[in-house]
Amino acid sequence: MYTERIELYKKLEEKLNSKLLVYITSDRRGFEASIAQDVIDIFINQLDSIGVTERISLYLYTRGGDTAAAWNIINLLRQYCDHLQVVIPHKAHSAGTLISIGANSIIMTKQATLGPIDPSVNTPLNPPIPNAPPQNNYPVSVEAVKGYLAFAKEELSIKDDVALSNIMIKLSEFVHPLVLGQVYRARAQIKMLAEKLLTNQITDSSKIKDIISFLCSDSGSHDYTINRREAKNSLGLNIEKPDDEMYGIIKAIYDDISNELGFGVPFDPMAVSQVNNGEYNVTRALIESVAGGTDSFVTEGTVTRITVPGGPGQLPQQGIQTTKTFEGWKHGTGTDNRADSPADN
Repeated sequence: MYTERIELYKKLEEKLNSKLLVYITSDRRGFEASIAQDVIDIFINQLDSIGVTERISLYLYTRGGDTAAAWNIINLLRQYCDHLQVVIPHKAHSAGTLISIGANSIIMTKQATLGPIDPSVNTPLNPPIPNAPPQNNYPVSVEAVKGYLAFAKEELSIKDDVALSNIMIKLSEFVHPLVLGQVYRARAQIKMLAEKLLTNQITDSSKIKDIISFLCSDSGSHDYTINRREAKNSLGLNIEKPDDEMYGIIKAIYDDISNELGFGVPFDPMAVSQVNNGEYNVTRALIESVAGGTDSFVTEGTVTRITVPGGPGQLPQQGIQTTKTFEGWKHGTGTDNRADSPADN
């Protein structure tokens, strides 16, 4: 809980000689969250409470999210400090990696990982997922489109212009042409943003291009993870290793947040329906600081057991109905409102 973590935050600030801002997006199955534009005003309020200062350390845990939001966050942070540091306790992938490379330095624990920054495009025009609810579409990966075309040219050795045109036509039958255009723009944009951000750590332009190439395509898969040693020795990022005392504080903060947000504990609607009248309250993201208090993105609702009629010759089946009653940001001093399943208590 925040009221307990705040003492850890103060200890880490003292170790870092820096003001600490914590940003967490949950990857709890069923209640995942991601970096999004709705956090900008929250960041502004937190940073106004901290005030303009020489150093800010962003404690970051995320699987990624919106590229433009990540760009806005890093630029906003730099308006409030001269030296920006990112502290990674575990994961800072995709857009989280983009934020990290925009810092002057990155503190990584032994289990911390970065990841590729190749973006995915998700619009209403994306291919629909069969048998899924409306607006549930396949995200289109920039590198997946590039890989499809490279496979045709390099592996299948298709060189004929007519044949290549037919391949593009076939692709456009599955992926809307406007989405393909957005894919191209997204790829160009992510490279431009990464180049601008890396100048805060790297001065060698050729080294910057090598890093961007690896993060955007050469890593081979968006699921690839980059550990501390590779980030420092192979990529040449400005990586710092915490000493034992600092590591203990970073780990204690992560463990407390993991417990509060239920990392690794899938949401179990059937179990929820049996306690607290089926009411649940799940925290999905946190933005916290010593001066600014705690902001949490919360989803609330109820789970009700229902009886689903069986088909001809079949018995009725027990089912569940989930009703969302609230979703949004709440500001406070930190109380544990989670009541979602017995496994979480």
